Amino acid sequence: MADFCCAGGALMADQTDVEAALASIVANVLYPEGTATASVVGPDCKIYRGWPMAPALDTDLAKGMAHISVSATDAPIRNVTRYPRVWQSLTPPTGTLTVNVNEVSASFFGTCSPGLLAGVLVDGEAYPYAVQENDSAATVASNLAVLLREGGWIVNYSGTSLMVPEATRFQARVVRGMQSLQEVRRQAQDFRVAMWCPTPMLRDMIAPVVDAALMKNNFIALPDGSFARLRFANSLTTDESANASLYRRDLMYAVEYPTTYAQTTPAMLLGVMTATVNSAVLGTYQS
Repeated sequence: MADFCCAGGALMADQTDVEAALASIVANVLYPEGTATASVVGPDCKIYRGWPMAPALDTDLAKGMAHISVSATDAPIRNVTRYPRVWQSLTPPTGTLTVNVNEVSASFFGTCSPGLLAGVLVDGEAYPYAVQENDSAATVASNLAVLLREGGWIVNYSGTSLMVPEATRFQARVVRGMQSLQEVRRQAQDFRVAMWCPTPMLRDMIAPVVDAALMKNNFIALPDGSFARLRFANSLTTDESANASLYRRDLMYAVEYPTTYAQTTPAMLLGVMTATVNSAVLGTYQS
């Protein structure tokens, strides 16, 4: 998860943030109305960061389901720093996305645009999501539900709303990203979007849909308010002879993303503030 802090704090977009952004774009194109509805290719698809677990993958393949995993490749990270350290003002996002909170549930409304951050805070754990170009209120709720489930929470999700019934403290917010950023480093890293399918037909249906969605925009939004440049790198098709029900296609992308420093923040999404006077701590407050 990315850290969110007050003015003057250092922010770093790292591998985790890039993987989450890529996974959300894949989820949005396969489930444009959110995962509560059927996928555009018909069969159910599981989209997640990391590598599949063999028992779960085998069970789902036998049911006709597909897995799409997003992970960094073994290729080393390249230092491609080349820009001077200057403050750059960011264009304010145009989206109108908002959220209504009722006890342990959140409902999202409005339009989406990059530069917006949506997030929920459950019992002190923050789950932020950087809104992408192809997001809607439904996909924002869906992607946040995925993040919460990955964090071990039971989530009831439908349409543009989600609920965490076991939460004792629950908050949700939508804020604008940073007003200005200074880039202190830039790196390039290769990422793999792997499609694990029970039939070659389903694999061949999913691959062009996913590739087109990722190639639609040259840049993807990251939680610190910056953008990563996305370029196609390679593709590999594999039919596993040891498993007649596994048909795989890998799409590799080179992602160039910055490490940034924030000058100001218009709002804190989710975080903790400690109040002190003359080095004496008065209290810690959850925001």
